[in-house]
Amino acid sequence: MKTKTNANGARRWLSLATLCVAVFMSLLDVTIVNVALPTIQKSFNESFGDVQWIINAYTLAYAVVLLVASKLGDIFGRKRIFFIEWQIL
Repeated sequence: MKTKTNANGARRWLSLATLCVAVFMSLLDVTIVNVALPTIQKSFNESFGDVQWIINAYTLAYAVVLLVASKLGDIFGRKRIFFIEWQIL
């Protein structure tokens, strides 16, 4: 009986680690646009105000995808949608 408990404990830690990596990648994805902003500004010779629209558009698109994915997770199951998103990204 203890081996089953140990296996469940290991699966829980693996699930937590996978979730932590996914959240980290999500945060990294959002911040990488801010890091690349000066390079984008120099490449296109635009003002900083114009380039900030890139952040706005990216954040809006990210929010829309996040809301749609969460609704699909409610309908089809969070685990299934998580793995589908993981394969796409």
